[in-house]
Amino acid sequence: MKRILKWIVIATIVLTAGYFIYDKMIKPKEQAQPIEEVPAVTFPVTTETITKSVQVKGKSKYEHETLIYAPFASKVTEWTVQNGGQVKKGEIMFTLDTATLKNEIATQEATIRKGKLEAELNAFVSKQNDETTAVGATEAERLKTLASQQTSKISEDLNKVSTDIQVREIADKKTKVQSASYRAPSSGIFLFDSSSERIQMVTDNQYIGKIVDLNKVEFVALVGEQDVFNIKPGMKVKVKMTASKAAKLTGEVKKVSKFATTASGKDTTTTQVPQFEVIISLQANELLIGGLSLNGEIETLRKDNATAVSNIAVIHEGDLTYVMLDKGNGQTQRKEIKTGLETNDKVEVLSGLKPGDTVVLQ
Repeated sequence: MKRILKWIVIATIVLTAGYFIYDKMIKPKEQAQPIEEVPAVTFPVTTETITKSVQVKGKSKYEHETLIYAPFASKVTEWTVQNGGQVKKGEIMFTLDTATLKNEIATQEATIRKGKLEAELNAFVSKQNDETTAVGATEAERLKTLASQQTSKISEDLNKVSTDIQVREIADKKTKVQSASYRAPSSGIFLFDSSSERIQMVTDNQYIGKIVDLNKVEFVALVGEQDVFNIKPGMKVKVKMTASKAAKLTGEVKKVSKFATTASGKDTTTTQVPQFEVIISLQANELLIGGLSLNGEIETLRKDNATAVSNIAVIHEGDLTYVMLDKGNGQTQRKEIKTGLETNDKVEVLSGLKPGDTVVLQ
């Protein structure tokens, strides 16, 4: 057995040594492949229109929404509108019961008449007392008469104030009576508030619903503080709908809010991120309805006929900015340039290059 193991070990050593000699001395060597030179990446200097934009997101909203409130607290005697129904300006939407108001008006008018009669009676009594006071009356009697006159005057002034208040209240209640048959202040689609549809009793100034003009839709977006100062009314906006990628919409910035709203940050801390509302008017489109998710691109800067080059080819070194200008025949030259407007992919060249030049990225 030991003799067999010995021969196995000898054979293994011989085979290993033979392979090593073959690999290092006899096996033909593979010839190294030449390394191909990677061509330099070049960028042309062009004349084009450069624009800078801000990306925004938000929702579509009907531009004109007229909110409807109950003119006074009462029972609803009749509804003449349907949820989602078309209404025209001036049409009666609902009617309120006016019996309570009319009774209050009658009671207050009677109180005013009573006050006037009492004032006339007091004036007559006071006059009689003055006439019956003897010329030679005592000092005490004269003081008593004077006190009576002053009391009558104060009572008359208080009655006048009370009457004026009641007159104003009566006028207000008469106005409410006239509004009992509530007429639509505008035309559009009427939408009930979910909590008040077909209710039979309303409170004073209760929200009933709204009339929506479906013909005009606007885009309400929120932007951060880093972008709000770059956006101005009148700027053009390209708009896309999340629900319809193929739809191409256009709009114009109508209003930029001067007051920030706060929204929770993306992290789990209590940090609040200030955002500003931007209202964008939209061109009419059959696909536009309220509540859609929209994305917008607001063009904040635009320069026509600008000399431009790819920003990849522009090198910044401290206060210097330069490119490697292609001189031909594989030769390049470092060229300092002055830049202007910068976008995500282009840089405006104010000096140092001209249209038709080519720069190299090395």
